[in-house]
Amino acid sequence: MKLKLVLLAALATSSAPAFAAGDAAKGEALFRQCQTCHSAVNDAGEVVAGKGAKVGPNLYGMFGRQAGTAADFNYGPSIVAAGAAGLMWDEATFTDYVQDPVAFLRTTLNDRSAKSKMSFKLKNEAAAADVYAYLIQFSPEAAPVTPKP
Repeated sequence: MKLKLVLLAALATSSAPAFAAGDAAKGEALFRQCQTCHSAVNDAGEVVAGKGAKVGPNLYGMFGRQAGTAADFNYGPSIVAAGAAGLMWDEATFTDYVQDPVAFLRTTLNDRSAKSKMSFKLKNEAAAADVYAYLIQFSPEAAPVTPKP
């Protein structure tokens, strides 16, 4: 009987969706700093987060996507190179990147000359996790990964 309960518990948790470590409500408040450059605009063209800014790439559906591949955005060469090397946006990469984009790219690419167009930094890992928890709401579960050549 115990074995059946353990197996049922394991099956139930293995199919459960992953939840972000941060607080989405705090992330929404923190995202106000980000919306100067970023927004999340869904496939129907509706702004679901931010104010429609286009200085930075559209953040809708970014999680699970290859870095540097959002349509209609002119990325810097370092983030494109990181994506070409296999960088995919998930909670760990996002929270590391937004705390210090330049340092993240230099480490990821092992290139001291790597640069980022994003100069803004979130102050700590907790703030980054909160923004992730907010933005993950705008990532369709079945968003296909379409790498750019």
